Amino acid sequence: MRLLSYLVDGEPRYGAAVEGGVVDLTRRIGRDFSDVKALIAANALADAQEAAAGQKPDYALEKLVLLPPVLAPEKLWCIGVNYAERNAEYKDNSDLPKYPSLFVRSISSMTGSGQPIEKPGVSDQLDYEGELVIVIGQGGRHIPREKAWSHIFGMTLCNEGTVRDWLRHGKFNVTQGKNFDRSGSIGPWIVTADELDPRGPHDIVTRVNGEVRQQDTTERLMFPFDFLISYLSTFATLKPGDMIVTGTPTGAGARFDPPRWLKVGDVVEVESSRIGVLCNSVAAEQ
Repeated sequence: MRLLSYLVDGEPRYGAAVEGGVVDLTRRIGRDFSDVKALIAANALADAQEAAAGQKPDYALEKLVLLPPVLAPEKLWCIGVNYAERNAEYKDNSDLPKYPSLFVRSISSMTGSGQPIEKPGVSDQLDYEGELVIVIGQGGRHIPREKAWSHIFGMTLCNEGTVRDWLRHGKFNVTQGKNFDRSGSIGPWIVTADELDPRGPHDIVTRVNGEVRQQDTTERLMFPFDFLISYLSTFATLKPGDMIVTGTPTGAGARFDPPRWLKVGDVVEVESSRIGVLCNSVAAEQ
């Protein structure tokens, strides 16, 4: 199933992407769930599937203003330096990491597919980072690695947009450069784990104005999905709807010589063949 969130007359709603459009599920399920996160927390995927079965689309997908599929995740974890050769891009002669690099983003730093991401007025160094995202279904603490797969509700995509010159404003953190409002995007939908085995392998491709900039596969992750779930749950309880952005391949704009920053009018596409395409244009901050 492909679950997505969107606006209708300014009201957030959610539904299922099907052939020909979107079946609205906001008030169609027997039990009342306000959003995708509530549906996940109630373990109500079967209810959603039953409600969508055989229904004609209520909306054309292209007419909707899409939102990030989970509107208010408690945690939006982001993993850095996770694909082979990513460590070498830093040219600091450091050893391969023993543990994942980790930071958090606010959901206000993300927008939905088809909506513009914003180049901030204070910087010309907006960069793209195409990434696969795992969405937590069953929560938990101290999750054993061998049981981690059962905690994944589904997968989506992220352009983890980064304002590079703001990453080092503080001595130890990258938070500022990772949290500009609407600098990144998530979507277009969650493909549920019953239709998309999280074990993969999964491909990931990032294009800017049609040019391939990043391309890799989860077979080359240094810290696979099951490890990340077990590791994160060692110190924090994972909750339904939490999202883990699992790292970007080599080829971000900062790694070119000279760097290739995003400009107003550029179009960024992040694609995985079994999930779909997350597409955003770049606009100036309003």
